Amino acid sequence: MPTGRVLVVAGGGGGGRDHGGGGGAGGVTYNASVTLTAGAKTITVGGGGTGGSSGVPATSGSNSVFDSGGSSEITTTGGGGGASNGTSGLNGGSGGGSSNGGTKGTGTAGQGNDGGTSSGAGFGSGGGGGGAGAAGGNGTTDVAGNGGAGIADADVGSLLSLTSSGVGGFIAGGGGGSAATNGSGGSGGGGAGVDSGTGNDGTANSGGGGGGHHTDGTPLGSGGGSGLVIVVYTTADFTHTGGDATGTSGSETWVKFTASGTLTLTAVTAAATGGHTLLLMNVG
Repeated sequence: MPTGRVLVVAGGGGGGRDHGGGGGAGGVTYNASVTLTAGAKTITVGGGGTGGSSGVPATSGSNSVFDSGGSSEITTTGGGGGASNGTSGLNGGSGGGSSNGGTKGTGTAGQGNDGGTSSGAGFGSGGGGGGAGAAGGNGTTDVAGNGGAGIADADVGSLLSLTSSGVGGFIAGGGGGSAATNGSGGSGGGGAGVDSGTGNDGTANSGGGGGGHHTDGTPLGSGGGSGLVIVVYTTADFTHTGGDATGTSGSETWVKFTASGTLTLTAVTAAATGGHTLLLMNVG
């Protein structure tokens, strides 16, 4: 049976407010040998979670799915929302960072990492959201944790560079926590923490977590970045419809989905070839 390569990235979690924790990155799964058959495949690209506001917690990102209609289904878990004002980060693909001494969110094995812890001392701090490549940093007194690093292009079959995806050669970085000194966003689309005003969202189609917000009141924590699905197949095996971008490289064709849709593969059949018969005669 023909096989292909599939990368599935879920939506990142939103960042918390009031010494908020950073949102966790969306889960990442890369499979270099997925059985592919002709027919329609349902592609779900998860959206990013919303940032926390006064009295309203941040939400987690949504799952992304490659559904072949058979046994080759890949589901990744949305990133956990960052904590607000002393609460705990949410679990997810990568966990959300905690706030003011709350509990960190935990990541999903094989998809991401835990968020960071936080301090309730001084003016408090938020932990960094977990990234697909590393855990979120821990916040200390008045200093927030950095978002965890995303996963590198080389670890997902170089599909980021092939399809012009991710941020700086990484994908699914965690959001930075917030405090008097804010945390930076993790490489791969994580948003940095902020003091006031407009927050730093995770980068769209990176699965990055949103940055935490330091102040209370009306400001929002930052939203998580939406996810991504990439499918690569051997050009000689299929043609396709669907996807938001496509291209070829060597013997492969790639298809990128930045929003949910349907990938339909049509098998390529060998064309009949005419032959010639050579008749040898021995004339003696």
